[in-house]
Parts: sequence; structure tokens; C-alpha cells
Amino acid sequence: MQKLFEEVASLDARCYKDFFLSEDILMEHAAQGMASYIKNNFSNNEKIIIAVGSGNNGADGMALARLLHRDYNISLFFVKKPKSPMALLQEKRTNALHVNILATLQQCDILVDAIVGTGFDGEFSEEITTVINKINKIKAFKIACDVPSGLKKSGECAQTTFRADITLTMGALKKSLFLDEAKDFTGNIKVLDLGISRKVYESQTNWQLLDLDDLALPLREQKNSHKGSFGHLCVLCGEKPGASIISGLSALRFGAGLVTLVGYENQQSLHIPYSLMYAHTLPKNTTAIACGMGLGSDFSDKELENFLANDLALIIDADLFSMQIILDILQRKSLVLTPHPKEFVSLLKITKLANISVHELQKKRFFYAELFCKAYPNATLLLKGANVIIGSGNHYFMNPHGSSKLAKGGSGDILSGLIGSLLAQGYKPLDAAIHASLAHTKLAQNYTGADFSLTPQDLINGIGNL
Repeated sequence: MQKLFEEVASLDARCYKDFFLSEDILMEHAAQGMASYIKNNFSNNEKIIIAVGSGNNGADGMALARLLHRDYNISLFFVKKPKSPMALLQEKRTNALHVNILATLQQCDILVDAIVGTGFDGEFSEEITTVINKINKIKAFKIACDVPSGLKKSGECAQTTFRADITLTMGALKKSLFLDEAKDFTGNIKVLDLGISRKVYESQTNWQLLDLDDLALPLREQKNSHKGSFGHLCVLCGEKPGASIISGLSALRFGAGLVTLVGYENQQSLHIPYSLMYAHTLPKNTTAIACGMGLGSDFSDKELENFLANDLALIIDADLFSMQIILDILQRKSLVLTPHPKEFVSLLKITKLANISVHELQKKRFFYAELFCKAYPNATLLLKGANVIIGSGNHYFMNPHGSSKLAKGGSGDILSGLIGSLLAQGYKPLDAAIHASLAHTKLAQNYTGADFSLTPQDLINGIGNL
């Protein structure tokens, strides 16, 4: 896991105050980190253009140009004239070396964006908008210095934002880089140190970024065991039984010892796979419940109340987020909720926490996730999206490993099954959400077919090879 921060200006200030590192020293290390990345990944035959602005982000770009001067065919393009003290100083240094300055943008092999950094908010002038549009059309490998120009502190993007292949961010990871909206602009993200270890530079934070290596699979180390040793998940089977079947199959493949679908229909008419059991009532040895996937209107509120009249671990999804019974469900002590944005908006409205649109939610996903988790500290929230947010109480995690491969009906049902399986096997709700989410995104990454072709069955088939 890596730490995520709202801002890093306070971390820089701590370096100045406690470690006697100047702004110049931090900037030189930032530039050296970018230079090292370029030297390690590109030959010195490449033509590089660095587009710089008037502030310290531009100063970083000028420092980079100085470090690469003569080793690469490097040029500066001034989007704005240097204005900040550090930008003026770096301009003197590049001028002393006679670093080439372009009057107009040209085709190149590598283009570095050092126009504006984390202090940007609002929209660009027409002049800068025109420049960034031209930059985005140039066919080159594009590097963002710290953050892509146009990315705001909130993670929202200006109407015109630099599209990077990689973002080389300074010192620590910023939450703004992981708002869903930013995902099409950041490219890969790499942290550069500023002359001090990240372990020292970084302070305490409640937000963590999940790495795929954090995934802990439900390995069976207990040799003296039987099917009952690994839990019994029950999945409520409603109006659209395919959803519960998909969840049940993924749960069974992910290690649950037993999986039973519970519903009112005749078993033969549902074509339930032989590996899943079917019942009309909750079996006594049930250890966790999955509910909501394809639920529809097959069950009355009273029937749902009876089904959930227990203290079993529960994962809920889909239709339940628009039902009043959710208010009772939220009082449970072992609970995971997995809404997509539209469902989360419904949940916020029912709980009277907020009455917003999906568009407003997507602009402030961090804020509303925290708002909900603080109001319901016993629940674990998994807010679906391009970057998944997982929260419980005052602890928040970001899974950035999702892809458009998962934008397919049934993918969420697979996730519910994975979480339910871990709950049935005794995982705590937060751990179940974290590891199931990581497994879910890793399954998509492991899929070798075309992005558009992934199906729920492909995900289920891949579980055994995690």
C-alpha cells in the first residue's frame, strides 16, 4: 500500500522547517528524478520539448531541460513567461547554458508538460487552452510533471487538460490523481523522491492506495478440513436469477465451501448449475449472505426482513439501495455495501445525507464516501467506479487497477460473489472488500482477449489462476 494525500505543500514545508532542505534542493531532486526516468527509458537520439509555465511547475521543467542539455536534443517552449522566484532563477540557469528555446511548437518524440501544477484551479485562458489542445494532438510520448496541467486539487479536470502517458509526481501521491475523471489524463503514475525518503517525507493519512501485491488469496492451509470448514454463503435469488447464479459461481470458485441460492421458484425452471445448491429458506449452517443482485420485486419488504433477521455477515448490492429496508440493514455490524454511482446517490438520498446527481457525486467522490462512512462507521462501503473507493469508519482505500474491460453486465455480480465468499470464510468486512476488489481487478488484467470481449464467465474461469 502507498499513502494518498489531499495536498503536499505541508509536507514540503516540513522539509524546509525540520530537515533544512530548501525549495531549490527539492526542485533539483524533482528534476533529477524526471531526468533519470527519461535516461532510463529513452535513447539520447530523441527530440524532447518541455512546455513550461510561469510558476514552479515551469521551474521544474526548466531544471529538467538544464539536466538533459547536450545529452538530448532538448528545447523549451514558454507557454507563459517565468514569474515565480524559482522560475526566474531556473530561467537564468538555462539561459547561461544556452538551452534552445522554440517560438512555436514542433513535432517531437517526447513532450513534457510543465505548464501548471497542483495549485491550478478554474479554467485556462483561451491562449493556454489553444496551446494544450495543440500539445495533445502532437504524436509524442507525453510526460506530466507532478500532475497533468488542467487537473485541479479536487481531481476534477479543466475542459482542456493535458493527456499524459505517464505522470511523474513529486514526493508523494495526491488523491486528485485518482478521481475517476482524472484516469484518462494521468496515464501511469510514478512517484519521484525529493532528496529524502518517502518514509520520512510522508506524514500520517487516512487514505491508502492499494497495490496488486496487497492481494491475499484465501489459501487453504488447514489440512484437517471439510467443506463446512470454509463457510456457507447464501445468495438471495430474485427476479433476475442470472445475477445470483453468477455471484454464486464466483463465490464457490473463490473458496467458499458451500453456496446455496435461496428463492421461491422451482429449481428446474431456473437451470441452476449442478455445483450450486438451492433452497426456499436460509440453511442453518449459513455463515454469510449476499443479497440484492437481480433482486427485483420478487420479495416483499416483510419477506426481506425475515430473510435478514439474523446477525450473519452480509454483502448487499443493486436493487436494495433504492429500498427503505436499507435503513434497517445499515444497523448491522458486519456489512459490506457495493453501490455503483447511481445506486450510491440513491443511498445518500434515502439516508438523508445528500440529495445530489450522479454528476455531482463523480466530481466529489472522496467527500461523499467520507460523509457516508462517518455517518455509518460499522458499514464497509465499496463505491464502484474507474477507481474503486473502499471505506470503513475513518479508513479509506483506493483501488486504481480497474479497467474498461469490467464495463460489462455481470461484472458487479462477480464482485459481490467474491466478497460474499470471503465473508463466508470468516474475513472481516473491510478485508473482504479490499481483497475481493483486488482479485476482481486482477482477473480483468489477466484476461488476454480483446477489452470489449470480457464476460462474467471469463472472470469466473480466471479465478483459479490468480
